[in-house]
Amino acid sequence: MILDLIVNKTDDGCTAEIPSLKGCELWSHDEESVLEKIIELAAYYLKTDKAKFKLDRARVSKKQIFYKLVFHKS
Repeated sequence: MILDLIVNKTDDGCTAEIPSLKGCELWSHDEESVLEKIIELAAYYLKTDKAKFKLDRARVSKKQIFYKLVFHKS
């Protein structure tokens, strides 16, 4: 399964969201920690182990970074 993950850089940190998982969004001080936390949140939403997730950086625009979150649910 592949999910889109969007990171928005702001003046006071970063936000991350997975649009296909309702309510799966959060804020953190930096990109590294926001990615770690959003993967933990996605693992909780999908009831799977976070070690099964792989993150692929897809593209970058001015203040947005688009990732693909790849995993096997089984």
